[in-house]
Amino acid sequence: MAKVRNILFIMCDQLRRDYLSCYGHPTLPTPHIDALAAKGTRFNHAYVQGPVCGPSRMSTYTGRYVSSHGATWNFVPLSLQIPTMGDYMRSAGLSSAVIGKTHVLPDLAGLHRLGLVPTEGLGRRLAEGGFDSYARHDGIIPDSKAMQSQPVYNQYLLQQGYKAANPWHEFANSALDETGQVRSGWSMRNAHLPARVHELHSETAWCTDQALQFIQTQAEEPWCLHLSYIKPHWPYMAPTPYHKRFNAQDVKAPVRTNRERADKHPVYRAFRNHVESQSFAQQNVREHVIPTYMGLVQQIDDHIGRLMAGLKAQGLLQDTMIVFTSDHGDLLGDHWLGEKEMFYEASAGVPLIIVDPSNPKQVGTCDALVEAIDLIPTFMEALGEPTQHQWLEGRSLLPCLQQAGVGKEAVFSELDYAFYPAAKELHLPVNQARATMVRTQRWKLVDYQGFDSQLFDMHEDPDELTDLGQSAEHASLRDDLKDLINQWRSALRKRTTMSDPQAEQLAAKRNFMKDIVIGHW
Repeated sequence: MAKVRNILFIMCDQLRRDYLSCYGHPTLPTPHIDALAAKGTRFNHAYVQGPVCGPSRMSTYTGRYVSSHGATWNFVPLSLQIPTMGDYMRSAGLSSAVIGKTHVLPDLAGLHRLGLVPTEGLGRRLAEGGFDSYARHDGIIPDSKAMQSQPVYNQYLLQQGYKAANPWHEFANSALDETGQVRSGWSMRNAHLPARVHELHSETAWCTDQALQFIQTQAEEPWCLHLSYIKPHWPYMAPTPYHKRFNAQDVKAPVRTNRERADKHPVYRAFRNHVESQSFAQQNVREHVIPTYMGLVQQIDDHIGRLMAGLKAQGLLQDTMIVFTSDHGDLLGDHWLGEKEMFYEASAGVPLIIVDPSNPKQVGTCDALVEAIDLIPTFMEALGEPTQHQWLEGRSLLPCLQQAGVGKEAVFSELDYAFYPAAKELHLPVNQARATMVRTQRWKLVDYQGFDSQLFDMHEDPDELTDLGQSAEHASLRDDLKDLINQWRSALRKRTTMSDPQAEQLAAKRNFMKDIVIGHW
């Protein structure tokens, strides 16, 4: 088998793992993603380090937990001092490009301190999170941003004849109703309508076109391409024919009980009061919106098929590692919640499929606990590069591809909800709206700063319908899991200018400061 030469890292936005047929969805066929799972390894217990776009992606891009990289929410910049996936890939001799979404915000203060500008040279690369921006598109383009300077996807739409001040909104995110009136995708009641943009010009198709173009231009040098689809993230609006591929009969029943609705846990109750939760609590809303969500997923699958055909035509399948995942899920009314921030499986758990062309005996499926921060160490080991690094807090998944039981004792995820209505409802200062999840094979505990914990038995209650956070019988267990969180926090890599092996060598040299005498009588 060929050695890994290239890496294709595909990430969807807000894709639930159980909305792929290879993960068990009964009515949503995803044959091309299933084919990747059949060729490689499908992880059943992969978790992101923060169930929100920004912090999740920053953990994936840095190999560090949210507490370590500090970009705790979507609009918190990532410190430019932290090496990212692009830096690691370049150190391994690969060009490193991004197509689609990253959610990286530039550390302008850091750039200013170094005398760099974010629009050119090294300053631009640092502002882009270490990637070379081949065709970055973060979507969700507000009118104010579109009118200041047209983002790259808007420029493309203008070239295709979609004339508007903000063609992303007026065409990709809008539809015509039965009377010919333009209806915005920001309102979920319009989710059944087809987007005004032609499918060939939609975001998913455009990102795939850009990826195929990039691959064709990289034949002479190894590469790492981060292809980051913005869908099926809201706005829930799909182009023809994907807007009508599914209907209410295809929608799975929500994972929720009326007992949960009576749950008085302060944080959980505050998130249930969010407008998106109130909307998705209504079954008619779910049956109206989720078919479009499913259509967006199937559109991605079709374009994954087109992408794989392009790789095959270029003869690249035999030496390209392919990774498929998501930055978080979508609750879609499960547990009476919308959006994604809470730590339920539909949100913090994600699909993860790895196809390693150098490993002919991959295990197929893996039930071990793994994390998104494990991807950079995986890439480095697959490329034959050293993985011992003082910045990286994940570990390589290559052993999991050969032995399904290899994994972690526990995985962790974090949430800074200071920016949400829930924090305002609870009158929390911005530095106290914090929560941490620890998941072991048997248990999941969510530790809320200042509030009682939630506890779920993942063996007896895999749907997380019974919160044992108040159970006297489980008090000792909750203490043990909180101790596990404290041990994890104490082990985070804070000594970033010296590796652990270097520190061990220095500590072993008891007389390394020969000319300095301390404490002698």
